Amino acid sequence: MLETNICDIVFKNPVIAASGTFGFGREYEPYVDFNKIGGIATSGVTYKAKPGNRGIRIHETPSGIMNSIGLQNPSTEEFIKNDLEFLRQFDTKVLVNVGGSTIDDYIKSIELLNETDIKIIELNISCPNVKEGGMAFGIKCEIAEEVVKKVRAHTDKVLIVKLSPNAENIKDMAVKCVEAGADGLSLVNTFNAIAVDIYNKKPVFNNITAGLSGPAIKPIALRMVRDVASVVNVPIIGIGGIMDWKDAIEFIMVGATAVQVGTANFVNPNSMVEIAEGMANYMKDQGIKSLDEIRGII
Repeated sequence: MLETNICDIVFKNPVIAASGTFGFGREYEPYVDFNKIGGIATSGVTYKAKPGNRGIRIHETPSGIMNSIGLQNPSTEEFIKNDLEFLRQFDTKVLVNVGGSTIDDYIKSIELLNETDIKIIELNISCPNVKEGGMAFGIKCEIAEEVVKKVRAHTDKVLIVKLSPNAENIKDMAVKCVEAGADGLSLVNTFNAIAVDIYNKKPVFNNITAGLSGPAIKPIALRMVRDVASVVNVPIIGIGGIMDWKDAIEFIMVGATAVQVGTANFVNPNSMVEIAEGMANYMKDQGIKSLDEIRGII
């Protein structure tokens, strides 16, 4: 009933753990049956290890959270050595999220992953491009197009490009990424935001800005997914404020093939399993045999 096909890879259901909210799975394994979810998008890996940002990294908002993790990770090579085997033991699909501060960094990570049996790479183009003054790769279409095109030339694996909501034009960005070789898209990443500590009279985060996620962004994320679905014909993984099965159904109805769940995992570690079960119950109650019947109807 919930079986979902993404680029000829069959997921048991469309519920995937969002990158950056699930680590490499070890922390959640005691609390979640990974065999009951469609997939896991790993925390972002980079060619060289990153210690992450200093200072406060997570800040709760009235309807979500802000994060400034800074892509802390052990490096792509260390992930392959120490974490990939752990994830392989579960009956769920693995999407490896790849970041980088230069195009060469992306390519070096991709070449390492080419030597593994991982089938899907999620390319995070929200990373700061150090050669362009720190502006994220995913802000300007021409820069995003360049990185996707060059990565595409170095791998035959399924390439899902993760779009930033901070892009100058999300529709144009989607089209350019697909033209450059993206097999699918995931969106949205976090929104650039600020929190203020009024007692210490300074920003909460050392980097001043941080990424906003959670229920507050869902209506905007829904609009962006629908916008992108109207201009490209590739699988879309919807992300942004999905807290329950109703939210997930909304994303399917605006055109998403699958969904990623992030902030909800901090509130309820079993949320993804409950979302998949809720979607199945809804479909049964509504007499819906396949998500294809409701996908993109809005």
